[in-house]
Amino acid sequence: MTHKKKIFHTRSKIWLEDDDGNVVFGLGRLRMLNAIKEHGSLLGASKALNMGYRAIWSRIKSTEKRLGLPLLIKKQGGSKGGGSKLTPLAESLIQEFEKVYKSIEKITDDEFEKTLGNHIVINNSED
Repeated sequence: MTHKKKIFHTRSKIWLEDDDGNVVFGLGRLRMLNAIKEHGSLLGASKALNMGYRAIWSRIKSTEKRLGLPLLIKKQGGSKGGGSKLTPLAESLIQEFEKVYKSIEKITDDEFEKTLGNHIVINNSED
């Protein structure tokens, strides 16, 4: 019989919202903007994220409306669209949100280890 200690991890979810409680930016929008940046278009991002084009477009447009500023710049591409690239604001949102998220994640993990992490010990028996 072996004993295996069960390990727990904390998880936090943060987002920005406006005064009306509407989501402005969070992990979902972060993933979308990163995918648009990587693939150069909403269509490429939608395929990479396995999401509908309209779902991504709608969320980006909602965020732009709530911010009052654009997040995307349409590339000129002739008859085949052309794709999109991120505005400096979008680039800044990605960078700053990731910093805040990593900081909160570290604080949460540290607090968990100092408090609950030392009190929750479960040993599972395996035959």
